[in-house]
Amino acid sequence: MSIHTYKAADKYVPTYFLGSVGAGGLAVTFFMYLMFWVPHPGKPVPVFEDIRAAFETGTLPLKAAIIVAALGIAVFAFMNIKALIWNLGQLSKFKQTEAYTKLRNSNGETTLLAAPLAVAMSINASFIVGLVFVPQLWSIVEYLFPMAMVAFALTGVWAVRLIGDFLGRVLSKGGIFDVTAHNSFAQMLPAFALAMVAVGLSAPAAMSHTTATVGASLVLSTVFGVAAVLYSVVAVLTAFNSMLHYGTAKEAGPTLMIIVPLMTVLGIMVLRQDHGLHTTFEVHTTAGETMVFLAKLLAVQLVFLGLGMTVLRRQGYFKDFVLGQKTSAGSYALVCPGVALSVMLHFFVNKGLVAAGVITKYDVTYWSITAIALIAQFAMVALVFRLNRQHFATSEAAAVPAE
Repeated sequence: MSIHTYKAADKYVPTYFLGSVGAGGLAVTFFMYLMFWVPHPGKPVPVFEDIRAAFETGTLPLKAAIIVAALGIAVFAFMNIKALIWNLGQLSKFKQTEAYTKLRNSNGETTLLAAPLAVAMSINASFIVGLVFVPQLWSIVEYLFPMAMVAFALTGVWAVRLIGDFLGRVLSKGGIFDVTAHNSFAQMLPAFALAMVAVGLSAPAAMSHTTATVGASLVLSTVFGVAAVLYSVVAVLTAFNSMLHYGTAKEAGPTLMIIVPLMTVLGIMVLRQDHGLHTTFEVHTTAGETMVFLAKLLAVQLVFLGLGMTVLRRQGYFKDFVLGQKTSAGSYALVCPGVALSVMLHFFVNKGLVAAGVITKYDVTYWSITAIALIAQFAMVALVFRLNRQHFATSEAAAVPAE
């Protein structure tokens, strides 16, 4: 008898959690259709009732967009949870191996932060599924916000403990951290995990009408958001120094673009906080200020996208690990930047340019920029299915003799 397993299971590393993160991010890209094209008066986000009303009374293109969005959210939310469950099971097995012990004593220890990152993304994706598919959810949402904040806070504590283990080990003794292996942005993963917790914690600030809930959301999300920024600055500066000395590690090349999703996640956190400050505490940000803020984040994203693509092309990364036969779990890090750029463009167009009166909603300029977001989104859809075929095709293990 032969045993069939996934190729990914044969050489499992925690970086495979990024497959779950990417799928969850794609569910968010489809939610953007509903967020900005479906009217939702009196609420910061569209819910089941708004979507149903728009489908019943809207134009044919809007109905088509709603169908595509609902299918996309359902498919990628399912893939997100499926990948998360698989990874948690594999991580449990991985912890029993010698490879795990070696990982905990190397620079790669921070790849364990992919687990809380994926869990935080799944909580975010689950909330979107609830908004879109569960009738009357908004009537009990004030009870759900404290529960969601507890879930995100616990995930944040998990992430902080893992970071504490790593920093405690490398900073308490000299010569443990391998600077020659720091030649990528792989050490940005802890910052990304903290940022994902922060954006989740900021959601009640934008949606709740309870002052205590909004206040707790603002403070907690700020704590994790600021921690993410501080960690990012240290990781980027030290990594650049190592990359200038030793070049960029080829398999970790996609991490050069991890700044892109970080900007989107932290940007959404700030927008949510601004909304809470506006509705609850009478603090007002103008549409022009929001437009410029989003433009700055988009500029940072474009710079690091350019840097990452330049290095990856020079190294032949796509030829080897995306279009070729080689596999690297780090390839899933390519999904997050495309997803993040798509989401950021939707916000920049709608919350920036349209809100400030620079362009008119649904005019030629609107659709021209939105088209870039849609192209990036569907390129990432294709990439996810391509990577899943590469990494999760079944491989046949050695035959097991019959008793």
